[in-house]
Amino acid sequence: MQPLDDMRNDFTVISGSSHPEVDGGHSASVSWLTGAPHPGDAGFRNSISIDQLAARQIGLQTRFATRQMGTGISISPNGVKVPGSPYAVRHFNDMFIEGRPDQKAKQIERLKEGRSVLDTVLAASKRMQQRVSRQDRRKLDEYFAAVRDAEQSFQKSEQWQNKPKPMVDAKPPNQIQNRTQVMQRAKLFYDVMFLALQTDSTRLMTYVVNDGVYVPVVSGVSQNYHNLSHHGQDLEKIKQLSIVEGEYLKLFGDFIRRLKETQEDGSNLLNRTMIVLGSHMHDGLHNNQNLPIIFAGGGFKHGQHLAFDQKNNMPLCNLYLTMLQRLGLEIDQFASSTGTLKGLELASA
Repeated sequence: MQPLDDMRNDFTVISGSSHPEVDGGHSASVSWLTGAPHPGDAGFRNSISIDQLAARQIGLQTRFATRQMGTGISISPNGVKVPGSPYAVRHFNDMFIEGRPDQKAKQIERLKEGRSVLDTVLAASKRMQQRVSRQDRRKLDEYFAAVRDAEQSFQKSEQWQNKPKPMVDAKPPNQIQNRTQVMQRAKLFYDVMFLALQTDSTRLMTYVVNDGVYVPVVSGVSQNYHNLSHHGQDLEKIKQLSIVEGEYLKLFGDFIRRLKETQEDGSNLLNRTMIVLGSHMHDGLHNNQNLPIIFAGGGFKHGQHLAFDQKNNMPLCNLYLTMLQRLGLEIDQFASSTGTLKGLELASA
């Protein structure tokens, strides 16, 4: 935690939390933002992720409702993974590079065609609704909801096509093809995420660091992160693992530090942003309990360690519910939550 020493009053460490009944080692990653149980089972069906639920209320206020950095771990209301992009430059271009007038016109035409197709499909589905069973009708209702979300997205995209994108004092990031430059690639994503928040281009982002099978270009490290995490108490592997995780924490620290230094509406951007840093596994033994969590920003009282029962874990969704309520959603449960997160309070004005 040394790379974050100067920011200790701006984040809370949470231990003794997990998602009840979420197991399966690596497969649990798909449930990290949803809390959906037993992701490794054959009949598993995921549920909506916290960012996608929040997007339904605040996503229409920005050009992009959400952005999925890296491979993406966002899940749609129908339990489908929302695709991301592993290249920071694509996100930068989408948010800050203006298209030519002819490109904009073509995009608007494509959006109108998409809405027309949706209208046709929706009309046919409504006619079918009267002739299906109750169970199939429930599935159709879910489908209608997805179509309405898509239609709303089309309408929003049309409106934003004629609005200028924000200008930023930054050049498009290089597209680093060398996957061993793990930290350099991660820094590009943090830079783009900072610009996205600074310009209010989106208020909801997820970011997955998924370069664990590559040996990072870091002094003193000769193995990839995945192998180091399976250290088997080997002291040399533990040493190298600490170096890699220290580099990741430096990048995270730089990110929240920049947010804190950026003034916005009489406060700073970190106070107006909530950030969760964590993993779906506790260690290299594929344990999905006692997850390591850092929660930063949001105007909460920080500088603390909330330690919950190591055997009877606090549902991680209690934190998610707290975040959703802080965003203004009038809900009293999210997935496996049993209430809001105890010990996490708003800072006094």
